[in-house]
Amino acid sequence: MNRETHPAATAHHRGRAVAVAAAVSGCALVMASATPAAAHNSGQGHGNGRTTQYVALGDSYTSGPYIPTQVDANCARSDHNYPSLVAADRRGTVLDDVSCSGATTEEMWKAQGTNPPQLDAVQRDTDLVTVQIGGNDIGFSTIIGTCVKLSATDLTGNPCQRYYNSTGVDQLALAVLNTAPKVTKVLRAVHKQAPHARVVVVGYPDLLPDDGSGCYPQVPFAAKDFPYLRDTGKRLNLMLRVVAALNGAEYVDTYGPTVGHDMCKAPADRWIEPLQPASPAAPAHPNAKGEAAMAGAVLKQLDRRHRY
Repeated sequence: MNRETHPAATAHHRGRAVAVAAAVSGCALVMASATPAAAHNSGQGHGNGRTTQYVALGDSYTSGPYIPTQVDANCARSDHNYPSLVAADRRGTVLDDVSCSGATTEEMWKAQGTNPPQLDAVQRDTDLVTVQIGGNDIGFSTIIGTCVKLSATDLTGNPCQRYYNSTGVDQLALAVLNTAPKVTKVLRAVHKQAPHARVVVVGYPDLLPDDGSGCYPQVPFAAKDFPYLRDTGKRLNLMLRVVAALNGAEYVDTYGPTVGHDMCKAPADRWIEPLQPASPAAPAHPNAKGEAAMAGAVLKQLDRRHRY
């Protein structure tokens, strides 16, 4: 992930943050009662005599940069990322993986180097779509770089949290809230282009210790910024869960299955590589084990009785 524009701190933003936060809080309360748009059970996975057309949309957490074997240099896409593993497990599945490192929601409609707009791959006969997007919209990479730089000023404190809250409004929470309508727009476009597809929103894995502990200098954040950044990741996933529920999509939790395998763990135990990877993967990204864990979570969801 590569991009973030730090929001300006204005009274307008404060008011908007309060309004949007209230809306999302309300959404969370009605998640269980939300009635998604109709879709049919495309019968993924157990050889029902028909071909399943599967399209994977997403960013670098989907594409799997540096994980062998790389099959698209422009997008840093691996043939062992979770869409490839899901398709390999499902007999008769034809995968069109258009995920691309650095993608934001904008790249759903805009070409990215040699990669066409990702939504171009979604057709009327598409049966299954997985979507993992939003991390670059909030600026994962910029956030990491900023927090690493600030850690030197107060290793035992929370300089990154103070920086992003210096105006009285948590700018990372605001960025997550501002990304919700963008993801909503993507899901609505998917439904419009593939009205019968099963649509699955895939959340992001656990990057940092779930208990809030740190591991400086392996991950060079200040001690009290670890829980703040952990909570930001959880906030992003909550937003994706709510947006999925309110827009006719299913949600796959990849955070829970990866707890205990974050980038602070020893090389043999971690599924997310730290800023200096020991296994083939981009910094702060899943390695091959992490992609396999996400594939397992998606497959588990696909095995559930389709509710829509």
